[in-house]
This record gives sequence, structure tokens and C-alpha cells, in this order.
Amino acid sequence: MRAHRPSPEFPQHLARLYASFPFDRSLADDPISVLRPLGPDARRAEIAGVFGSTLAIGNTTAIRGAIARLAEIAEGDLARLVDPAFARERTRRLAGFRHRWIRGDQLDHLAGVLSDYYATHPSLEAAFLSGSEGGGFAAGLDALARTLRGPSRAPRGYRTLFPSPLDAAGSPCKRLTLFVRWMVRTGYPDFGVWPRVPTGSLRIPLDQHVHWIAYHLGLTARRTRSWAAVEEVSEALRRIDPIDPVKYDFVLCHTGISGDCPKHRDLAVCGPCSVRPDCRLWRGRGVAE
Repeated sequence: MRAHRPSPEFPQHLARLYASFPFDRSLADDPISVLRPLGPDARRAEIAGVFGSTLAIGNTTAIRGAIARLAEIAEGDLARLVDPAFARERTRRLAGFRHRWIRGDQLDHLAGVLSDYYATHPSLEAAFLSGSEGGGFAAGLDALARTLRGPSRAPRGYRTLFPSPLDAAGSPCKRLTLFVRWMVRTGYPDFGVWPRVPTGSLRIPLDQHVHWIAYHLGLTARRTRSWAAVEEVSEALRRIDPIDPVKYDFVLCHTGISGDCPKHRDLAVCGPCSVRPDCRLWRGRGVAE
């Protein structure tokens, strides 16, 4: 079967989708809407980003709720969680915390790992760069994952929260790539507190919505999410915008979350869509069907 590819006009179609996208509507549904008030400076943005991306499992309503509960535990300042003076109280308050399969003792351990790290390092950007400067983005993500896993014994299931693209499983590492996007991009709605990582090196946070849309637009031929699919989609977007390819992540993700993409042919919804001519569901089919 012939591989599906976007139309030659796809860059223009994607640009129109981006230009007309209702960012303000979708920001309210995104976890970063809860995190932005918690990150008024670079250190707090980084800490909020680590905890927020770690909790980014499930639907956006549940994720935002989990972040809000964690912020309440931290009395409105997630940086308080990594304060050694708060460690004993943190352990007590997190004891009953649950979000999907993430437990409070795991978050308590993460806070301890971060506290130890910040005692000798100014930013997690240094951990990422320790890998990426010699081995590229995947090696940077691997170094970041190993840093967050920590050197000490961890609670059951903790280390699996931080997969690496270099692990044998080839995880898409959606939450860590999302964290790095938040930290690196200065464009709306991201924090942009890591100035030494170029935006052109970023990889797409490949959640289910982005993967479904990317596959149907022909940005990847892979039917399952994997690091190989991440690389394919990222490279396809980099050919369109080599400086900031991942700026399209928010739009593609929320096109799926909002129902703007119904994931089946629905003329009432799909008819006005800028990228409908590139979609495998519509290729060769007229809007008059």
C-alpha cells in the first residue's frame, strides 16, 4: 500500500491552522494554565514543570486537578516541596496523595531528589545539557531521566515515571519531552527559562491526540507511539519550521482534545479544517460527500 503523505501545500495548511487557532480557549484546558501562576521565576517554573509534567497522565481535567491538589499541599508554592526544612511535613501531607497510579510517596521521593540536586546545581538544564551536548536530544533526555530517577533507593514504581528514549522499550517519553518544551520555548504558552537549549532541537511530546493526528496527516507511518515515531513527526515539522518546530504541538494536541478533530469524517466539523486536504480520512474525497 502506498504510504500516506501530506499534500505539497501542507506547510501553508498547517500555518493557517496555527494562525486561526483559539489559544486562549485551549489554554484553560491545558495543565500549563495551572502551572503558570506557580512559576513566577526560573527556579519555581522549573520545579512546577517537573511536578506538573510528572502528573501529566490521563485527561486534562484530572491532571489540572492533581496539580491543584499538590499546590494546596505546598501552600501555593511548589518550590516549598524541595525545601529541606519542609521535608518532614511534606512526607506527612503527601501520604494520602493519589493521581492515577502516581502515589504521594513517589512525589515525596522526587522532591527529595530535586532538593539534593539543587544543593549543588542551579538548574536541571545542566543535567539535560550534560547529555545533549555530546549525544543530541535523546541523550539529553536520558541524562535528565537518570537525574530525576536519583542515585538512591526509590519507592516502588518510581523510576518508571522517568523513562528514557535510550531504554530498550523505546518510550515516546511524552511527559519529559513536554517538560523540556515548557522550559525551552519562549513562545506562548511556555516558560522559556532554559536559554542554552535551542528550540530547533526539541522533539514533539507525542500523546495520543498528537499521534493520531500526525499519523493521519502522514507525518509518521508508525501506528504505535514510540521514540522512533517521535523522531519522524519532529523531523517532518522541522522541515516546515527548523527554528521552532514544536510550536505546533499545542495546536495539534488541543485540536484533538477540543473535538475540533472528531477522528472520523464529519463534514460539519471537518469541512472548514485547514489541514483536511492532507488527512488520510479525506484524501481523494470531496466535501460534497
